[in-house]
Amino acid sequence: MTAGDTTSSPPVVELDNVEIVYDRHFLAVQGVSMEANEGDIVALLGPNGAGKSTILKMISGIGLTERGEVTRGTVRYEGNDVTNADTNRMVSEGVTHILEGRRSFEDLTVEENLRCGLYRGGRRLSYSEEDYELAFEYFPQLEDILDLKAGYTSGGEQQMLVIARALIHRPKLLLLDEPSLGLAPKLVQDIFETLVEINRKEDITMIVADQNAKRTLEIADYGYVLENGQVELQDPAETLMNREEIKEFYLGTSRDEGRYTDIKHYKMRKRWT
Repeated sequence: MTAGDTTSSPPVVELDNVEIVYDRHFLAVQGVSMEANEGDIVALLGPNGAGKSTILKMISGIGLTERGEVTRGTVRYEGNDVTNADTNRMVSEGVTHILEGRRSFEDLTVEENLRCGLYRGGRRLSYSEEDYELAFEYFPQLEDILDLKAGYTSGGEQQMLVIARALIHRPKLLLLDEPSLGLAPKLVQDIFETLVEINRKEDITMIVADQNAKRTLEIADYGYVLENGQVELQDPAETLMNREEIKEFYLGTSRDEGRYTDIKHYKMRKRWT
C-alpha cells in the first residue's frame, strides 16, 4: 500500500492543506497536503529551509515548544484530528521523533540511553529483556559498548543508539530527520538498509526527511519534494527517481549550465505550478 491509495482505513498520518507559522509572523509551510499509510516509508525531500523539519516537528508536537503553530488546515493521526497536539499526546499515541543531530544523552552510558526509551509521560514503562533484545537484533554493535558513555561513541554508533532507543519505545510512526547527516557512505547504506528491515519486520510506518535523495528514495514507497515550504512534486518513489527534475537537481546528474537555484526554480515552477 502506498500514499495516495484509497483504502478502507485512514492514513496513519495525514496533513490537509497545512499552514505552519512561527512566532505568529513567520510563514514556514504553506498549503502542504501529504500522507503516510500504514507500513509505508515516505520520503520527505528538499533543500535546507524547505520545511521538512518543520513538518515533522508539527506532527510530533515538538514544534509547539519552538513557538510553531498550525494556523490553517488539519493534521490527522489514525483518522483523529491532532492539529497542534502536544508532544505528550503524540508520544502516547505511538509517535516517536528522531531529531536531526543524533540527540543522545552524552553523559549517560549507552545502556542508560536505551533505558530512556522506556519512559513515557515522565513515567517508566515496565522493563523486559525483550526490549534490549529488540535493539540488539538490529544493532548488535551496541551490546559491546553498553558501559561506554554515549559522548565517546562514533557518529555511526550514536545514530544506531538513537534509532534503537526509539525502537524500545515501540512506535507506530517513526519520524526521522536527516539520519544520514555526517555519516560515511557505507554507514549510510547500512543504516538505511536496517531501517527497511525494521519497517518490514516491525510494521512501523516511517517518514524520512533527508537531503540524501538517492538513498532515501531507494528505501521509500512514496515521496514528496518540498521547496520554499510547499510541495512541488509527489509520486511513488520509483517514479520520482526517474523524473528528470529529480535526476538533474537531487541526484547530481544535471547537464544544464547556470546557477542551480535559478534553473531549478524555473523548471519546477514552469512545469508543476
